[in-house]
Amino acid sequence: MTVHIKVWSDYVCPFCLLAKQPLAEATAGRDVTVEWMPFELRPEPTPTLRPEGDYLRGTWSRVVYPMAARMGVTIRLPDVSPQPYTRLAFEGYQFAKRHDLADAYQDRLLRAFFEDGLDIGDLDVLERLAAELGLPAADYRAALESGRHAQDHRAALAEAAAHRIQAVPTILVEDVRIEGMPRPDALREVIDRAEAGQGDRG
Repeated sequence: MTVHIKVWSDYVCPFCLLAKQPLAEATAGRDVTVEWMPFELRPEPTPTLRPEGDYLRGTWSRVVYPMAARMGVTIRLPDVSPQPYTRLAFEGYQFAKRHDLADAYQDRLLRAFFEDGLDIGDLDVLERLAAELGLPAADYRAALESGRHAQDHRAALAEAAAHRIQAVPTILVEDVRIEGMPRPDALREVIDRAEAGQGDRG
């Protein structure tokens, strides 16, 4: 039976990009589904962080860059200042889900910010990324301008609140919760237990 995994993330969290690697390693060849779930670390009107500030510079130099180097992942602190709000990008994610491109959208948005340094809070940037992914760009833009998927996004945030999500990435493997950067071996063990539990119930 398929093991269901949900991953809460935000497009401005570098650990959400880095977590993709151990998640891919742990789930390779396994009967699992992975669903990316929205979580806004700093929803409007909460001020977002500035890359020139001590907090981000310190966190990146002490934690993010050394971790990325160990993993062989290319990543950089974007110079977009202040950092963008992600509500609009997440409403676009709801659009991508309806076109069966949720995973590709999730990956591209993270890389657009942390590899290309693009302002993913800008509608023109989002429209270009949507077109790059093969989404109908004009329809995508119209959906974001009209707020067509605003309610879907609010419902997703309500689910995050119901699960008491406070940090990203947070991973839910069936009913087992993992907060922060997952280790592939630990994640595999959780998936093993979930599979065994499904077998017992079957």
